[in-house]
Amino acid sequence: MENMPYFKAGRPLVWIGSSKEDLSALPYAVKRSFGYQLRRVQQGKAALDAKTLTQFGTGVVELREAFDTNAYRLMYVVKLKNAIYVLHAFMKKSASGIDLSKRDAEMIAARLRRAKELDLEK
Repeated sequence: MENMPYFKAGRPLVWIGSSKEDLSALPYAVKRSFGYQLRRVQQGKAALDAKTLTQFGTGVVELREAFDTNAYRLMYVVKLKNAIYVLHAFMKKSASGIDLSKRDAEMIAARLRRAKELDLEK
C-alpha cells in the first residue's frame, strides 16, 4: 500500500460531520492509537492495523482498536487528492459480528459523498 500514488506525505486531515467530536469522546488510549495511525497516513505511510472497506469503493480504510473489552473503529478516505478525510469514529456495537450497522454504513456513505464534494472544491 505504501507505494500507491494516493499515499502522499503532508496532506491535511479534514474532519467530516461530527467525526472529530466523536473521536474526542472515545477513551484516551483509543484516541492516542488512532491519532498515531492518522499521523502515519499523513506522513505517506500505511496505517499498521487497517482494513480496506471495499463496500464503499477504493480508498476507504477502517482503523480498528480494542480497549477494555470494547471494539472501536475509525474510518477515513485516503484516495482523494487534496486531503485525508476522516469520515466516522465510534465504539462498535453491532450484534451482527464483523458487519457495520446499517446506520453506521449509511453515515459513512453520506460522509464519503461530502468528502468527494469538498475535494473537488479545493
